Amino acid sequence: MTITALPEVPARADDLSIWPASTTPLPHGGLAVGGISLTEIAERFDTPAYVLDEGEVRERCRTYRSAFPDSAADVLYAAKAFLSRAMVRWVREEGLGLDVCSAGELELAVTAGFPPERIVLHGNAKSPRDIEAALRLGVGRIVIDSPSEIARIAAGIGATGHQKVMVRVVPGVSAGGHAKIRTGTDDQKFGLSPADGSVQQAVARILGQSQLELTGLHCHIGSQITTVDSYLVALRRMVQLMADIHAAHGVVLPELDMGGGHGIAYRPGEPALDLTALARMLRTELVANCAAAGLAVPRLMVEPGRAIAGPAGVALYRVLAVKHTGEKVFVAVDGGMSDNPRPALYGVRYAPRLVGRHSTAGSRTTTVVGRHCEAGDILAADVDLPGDIHPGDLLAVPVAGAYQLSMASGYNMVGRPPVIAVHKGTARVLVRRETLDDFRSRDIGN
Repeated sequence: MTITALPEVPARADDLSIWPASTTPLPHGGLAVGGISLTEIAERFDTPAYVLDEGEVRERCRTYRSAFPDSAADVLYAAKAFLSRAMVRWVREEGLGLDVCSAGELELAVTAGFPPERIVLHGNAKSPRDIEAALRLGVGRIVIDSPSEIARIAAGIGATGHQKVMVRVVPGVSAGGHAKIRTGTDDQKFGLSPADGSVQQAVARILGQSQLELTGLHCHIGSQITTVDSYLVALRRMVQLMADIHAAHGVVLPELDMGGGHGIAYRPGEPALDLTALARMLRTELVANCAAAGLAVPRLMVEPGRAIAGPAGVALYRVLAVKHTGEKVFVAVDGGMSDNPRPALYGVRYAPRLVGRHSTAGSRTTTVVGRHCEAGDILAADVDLPGDIHPGDLLAVPVAGAYQLSMASGYNMVGRPPVIAVHKGTARVLVRRETLDDFRSRDIGN
């Protein structure tokens, strides 16, 4: 779809600070992303809908490639944030690798043309299907998360096969925006700890399996991290562990994966991780610590997901009802926790905006809620919206590209929204809307 260019109108510089770089204001309160009016998208594709700016995704991939050049590092896009066949193509064309967490993600990526040798498989509880698919398709690395996986992978390979593996380490670093997304300490389900010797035991067992090639160590300390310090602490501990492994086994591991979790701003003024500082300080710290330990510098790997997909997405909702209850104003929209469970899961706060008309009414503190039968179905609590907001209005929520569709559910059989890609004045459907026919076709009992 091509839209005739519309004249821009002035806007405060900070209004669009968290929106895709292509976002431009239009007359009468409209906004365009990727050269397409959001109002036009809502009218053509209905709501709720996710809008994904292809140019923003590609530019963020390039920013990572520039910060972590090929000569010294690999950047792997974390598929769990959002994955589709188009996303696979964009990431591949921009030179990134891929990390996946299931046979489903893996097979979608490979069937969409992604080279399996550039894929890393994660997961704290890999199913037989996950391991079978990884070995059959020739995945580049499997990250071992528990001792039982060692024998299962070796058995799946057979006596003459070969598979590169890494070991996920718990470095004892607590980082992240919420307790439910902190993954670097011993009190959660991921990885093996050096403190109780489980990492050392796993390494010894892997080195004893001729079919397995241990290429390095992996860690992931949390998500939505906005400072570099915690990464540096984790890196020092990982290098020390690599030195201990070298001392015990004479093995120099050639790879070190520091995971992802790179934080972004969801509302204007919020902090975001400084990617340039992260890349520079990680490299400096890695070189210095390896020199002190007498180790060759391993190839660094990082796994951004949210930081690439999140700011490239916008969610569109239509207002269904406005309710005044005492001092509170509730604005109910046609989506909710089935298409974005993150506010209910760990308190994420968004900044919705009225688009499609210009309001002269003063702002009023409002809570945007969903249509589902849960009191916790809140999309944005205590946000400022025009006091005259009414049914039929269009709300747009920026920073909606990560962990929304990928975490969406079939609650109340509402159906998951479509994903509409926008780029240089065109719009196309990447993922179609889930319909009642989809629910009916899966229900085969009577």
